[in-house]
Amino acid sequence: MFHRSSDRVEMVVEIYESTDTVRGHDPDTEKEGGDTKKAPDTDPNTGGDTAWSRCYRVTAVCVVLLCVLLLTAVTVLWIKFTILNTENNRLQTSYNNLTIERDQLQTSYNNLTIERDQLQTSYNTLTIERDQLQTSNNNLTIERDQLQTSYNNLTKERDQLQTRYNTLTIERDQLQRERDGYWSTHDLCYKERCFSFNSSFYYMSNEKKNWEESRQDCRDKGADLVIINSREEQVFIGNQLGSSRAWIGLSDRAAEGEWKWVDGTSLTTAFWAEREPNNTDDEDCAEIFSLNGNFWNDEKCSNNEHWICERRVSQ
Repeated sequence: MFHRSSDRVEMVVEIYESTDTVRGHDPDTEKEGGDTKKAPDTDPNTGGDTAWSRCYRVTAVCVVLLCVLLLTAVTVLWIKFTILNTENNRLQTSYNNLTIERDQLQTSYNNLTIERDQLQTSYNTLTIERDQLQTSNNNLTIERDQLQTSYNNLTKERDQLQTRYNTLTIERDQLQRERDGYWSTHDLCYKERCFSFNSSFYYMSNEKKNWEESRQDCRDKGADLVIINSREEQVFIGNQLGSSRAWIGLSDRAAEGEWKWVDGTSLTTAFWAEREPNNTDDEDCAEIFSLNGNFWNDEKCSNNEHWICERRVSQ
């Protein structure tokens, strides 16, 4: 393209030189062989020289105008060429940049595609593991339910067995109490006076002790000091006493005036002698005596008396 521009410039220069030659040419003179030959005089009446001169001038003006137009056209074309070349360079640069960006995007796309494939693989793997875990969970749930059913059945069987065991234990204890309900004659009754009333078995000591020691002796035998719950029982025990006095399981040692039996129950039916209990000399324990009737009396717990033990056969 540079060579074409130089050719155009040379052509314009040649046009300008031709124009200068035409302007410097004298139509009245001609050079031939180095001699100047004067043109013959012309007749002014013919008008030939004037017409030729005019034609020559018109031609020269046209040539000049044509050169100007050509120069203008060349200039415009050169400017457009320059603009287009600049635009082409800019577009080429943009193209190169876009190509680089495209390559970068392609690389990013490829990387993302690889990552997507990896993620898809991971997702598939996790899906398989999830399904396996779900299957395992379902199996464990079924096993748990089976075990729960078995456990419930075993619990029912255990409860049934426990109920049967408790029943048998009660029956055994009842038989044991029936067997042991009466103390051995050789063990106790050969020393003490033994008697029974309703569902209780009693014995009255021949020796004397204070109230606490008497109660401990009853406990050692699996019994306790007698608890009198009815008039019939009161009369029955009084008839066994004769002229003796004996401790019974009644005291107000915990709180003065609040008489309670040894099993913790409060006194409801009392058989006190007249003006008893009077708490003379801090009398906190009860005794039974038979003198013109069967009565109770409060006495000092430290006194030594006979005592009566009671053991319920049904206990």
